[in-house]
Amino acid sequence: MEKSNCTLYSSGLKGAEATFGEEAEKYGVNEVVYSFENHKLTREKNVSILNQEELERGDISMELASRMLNRTYYETEKIRKVLQTIFHMVNSGHQVFVIGSIQEDGSVKGGTGWAVELAKMFNRPLHVFDQPQKKWFTWENEWQEGSPKIEYDTFVGSGTRYLSDAGREAIGQLFADSFGGE
Repeated sequence: MEKSNCTLYSSGLKGAEATFGEEAEKYGVNEVVYSFENHKLTREKNVSILNQEELERGDISMELASRMLNRTYYETEKIRKVLQTIFHMVNSGHQVFVIGSIQEDGSVKGGTGWAVELAKMFNRPLHVFDQPQKKWFTWENEWQEGSPKIEYDTFVGSGTRYLSDAGREAIGQLFADSFGGE
């Protein structure tokens, strides 16, 4: 697979997503950062601002999101736009990589969990680096330990704003394993 033909999709937020973008840039992988008007980004390269019509294509019921993620999301405009943006990321990338924390119920903590749930619904190859356990897991109707590689021309890099050293190293190693060391 030629890395210059690959594209990372993220939303450029601090932590995991900015780190995915930095690694993509280092390896010569294309990058698209989805965002919306007045959203503060950490990584502001290759930004694609979604207009209202585009955002609405990713609209979901806040009640459904709350139920699927086992938490309460109040109907705030910003949270809705974030979830809509995540829809565009997962819809654009064929393989999904997330840095976060897998909870006892199998969901992933925080808004990051929405990328995970969408990846499951869209039947995307899905990999989560669980920071507390310091291990990669692959979804195969349940979480199983894995050693993922980027295997598709389009992929998503998402995750926590609170990136640990282990999470940062996992992203770096993912790119090294997928595209060869620098």
